[in-house]
Amino acid sequence: MSKDNAKEWDSASALNDPLTDLLKMGAKALIQQAVESELQAFLGEYAKVTDLRGRQTVVCNGYLPEREIVTGVGNVTVKIPKVRDRSGGGVKFNSSLVPPYVRKAKRVEAALPWLYLRGISTGDMQDALSVLLGTEAKGLSPAVVSRLKAQWAEDYQAWHRRDLSNQRYVYVWADGIYSTLRGEDDRLCLLVIIGVNEHGEKRLLALSDGYRESKASWLSVLQDLQTRGLQDAPKLATGDGALGFWAAVNETWPQTRTQRCWVHKTANVLAALPDSIQAKAKAGLKNIWLAETKDHASKAFDSFRRDFEAKYPKAVNILEKDRESLLAFYDFPAEHWVHIRTTNPIESSFATIRHRTTRTKNCVSRHSLLGLVFQLALTAEKSWRKIRGFKQLPDVINGIRFQDGIAVITESDKAAENQQIAA
Repeated sequence: MSKDNAKEWDSASALNDPLTDLLKMGAKALIQQAVESELQAFLGEYAKVTDLRGRQTVVCNGYLPEREIVTGVGNVTVKIPKVRDRSGGGVKFNSSLVPPYVRKAKRVEAALPWLYLRGISTGDMQDALSVLLGTEAKGLSPAVVSRLKAQWAEDYQAWHRRDLSNQRYVYVWADGIYSTLRGEDDRLCLLVIIGVNEHGEKRLLALSDGYRESKASWLSVLQDLQTRGLQDAPKLATGDGALGFWAAVNETWPQTRTQRCWVHKTANVLAALPDSIQAKAKAGLKNIWLAETKDHASKAFDSFRRDFEAKYPKAVNILEKDRESLLAFYDFPAEHWVHIRTTNPIESSFATIRHRTTRTKNCVSRHSLLGLVFQLALTAEKSWRKIRGFKQLPDVINGIRFQDGIAVITESDKAAENQQIAA
């Protein structure tokens, strides 16, 4: 590949791949974690070397001043550890990832995807860091790679056991992400739930694995959330057509409203139609979910059935069978519609993760995959913004009724509000 073509390829990748946004936030933490793991492996080599008092001769001795590395995703500051050699032998720690005086890593955009995607393999991690720092990098030892993998797994397990008793989630999105790793019976499926808390903040709520999107797998996830203290059921759950999830919701959170994802539903309907009329059908579907009121949406439903039922009954049936749950969002604040009528928060955040787990194929274990995806998800979470109209969430929690996105205040509601003010 020529230099000009390489530049064009790098520019196009940066513009089209959401990975670049993740790298800007994750580069510092990843490099620092790798350096710390490298230090522990270095100290391990001298663990049995002691002085006359029985003290370990080579020990950690703080950090050098922070150094700034100019990378392709922006400036990254790192702290390089120092070691002390009590024997006077002059043993020093030099990071192979960030050697002395290194200030620039021109190809970090190519290296860090590897660190996330394939870095959990010893040989691939060494290749990736050679790209990151050029010929000056000696690469990571197997011990350092093992420490990184173990740390990711430990971080995930600690998060997976966290207490949820003081948390309240109003909306949740759920989806299953299939990897190419295989279990005993079938491909492993990552079960993901993202929630909106009472402050309007989006948070990764659950990440687990199962076999397909079965009811048993989803039920285990939801019951685990309850066991760890999440007692208040969300007001609305948004997901695709996975029957296992909805069956688990009906059993665990029977009072939770269900919203079918319009992106998934549109794809399913179009798949049952010939290419020649898909543009027309897509426009008809948009007329439904973009309607100003539920009544207008119902009329658009009827128009779609009138236009396509005679020739394409299968496509119409796919749409009509979930009519009620497709229109549930109209009973919530209009400002929230853009968020709750699709599973886009999961789709947009995990698109890159889908790509990486597909590329990884069978080279990682179940635990490694969960640790890797968890690290990626935490990085993505930092970029999530509050939902629009988050100040209306207390009304949703308190059961205020919404009609076509507008709160319906009854006389009893006004009386209760006046009593609160008087108190």
